[in-house]
Amino acid sequence: MPDSRSLPSDTAPGLSPARWLLRSTLHDPQRLPETLAAFAVRRFGPTAARSVARIKNDHPDVDATGLRALVIARGWRATVSEGAFVGGPFLIFVPVAFCAALLRQARTVLELAALKGGDPTADDRAAELLVLQGVHENVGRARDALAACHRKQAATGRRTALRRPAMLWYLTLRMARVLGLLTASEHTGWSHRLVQACRWVLLGLVFLVGIVAPLIWMPYMALSYHQATTRLTDRATAFYFTDAATVSRRRSHLDPSLIAGAARTLLSLLLPVVLVVVTLLTGARIADSSWPVVGIVLFIASVVVGAVWHWRRRGGRKSGG
Repeated sequence: MPDSRSLPSDTAPGLSPARWLLRSTLHDPQRLPETLAAFAVRRFGPTAARSVARIKNDHPDVDATGLRALVIARGWRATVSEGAFVGGPFLIFVPVAFCAALLRQARTVLELAALKGGDPTADDRAAELLVLQGVHENVGRARDALAACHRKQAATGRRTALRRPAMLWYLTLRMARVLGLLTASEHTGWSHRLVQACRWVLLGLVFLVGIVAPLIWMPYMALSYHQATTRLTDRATAFYFTDAATVSRRRSHLDPSLIAGAARTLLSLLLPVVLVVVTLLTGARIADSSWPVVGIVLFIASVVVGAVWHWRRRGGRKSGG
């Protein structure tokens, strides 16, 4: 496996890591996971080591389980906030939001590895991340994929020019799968296929709502990021701390907070429909048309929902430390 530091690493001047990752993977979306893993270790490995050292220093009386919970909780909050708020308001920024969420998830995994005593800057952390994301079956195959990615980049060079919209769309779907927002069902029965179909329909409705009332779909994205990051950190906990049974048992029960979050998300998605119907029934008009009024109402509702969501997230971060 080549040294991950030999892969292109430096972000361009003025570009955030998320935007750099997006530009660097547009020419070859298929190798997004490998590019992400190598870049995350190189960019955030040292940061992860410092973060874990700081957490241990700030909480000297907390045991290993408590420290792990602190790392995971902070990773959840940061992934939701960076992913949903960076790109949530407008569909055009969704690819950037996905990149930000992917990088934050990767940093959380690196912090868990560091908490176990591993070196978060080591090349093997990139291979382990690919396994935990479900991209490759084992570390050996992940190493081979990283080596192949390195050889291809060395042969073709870095091409970061934007490509046609179809390429961006494919990359966005690829990121959603790596993030865990789109998951393949392990079952083949008709009931499981129906569940998958319903998820796709819901996702389509969310995108439609996002077009007319962008900020309203932020709670949906926040819930999706939370669930996906929970699955990833559960796998990382089992991988690094060998307590898979404990993880499985903890996740076997429905989380009341997630149920409440799902209910709030559903209400936020229904809100635009209700507002449109009420506006049309009241007969309010501007220039003999109801649609300008509908547009104004949706805009105000979008801003209100987005502001409430952001306020709740800020409150959660403050209370959580």
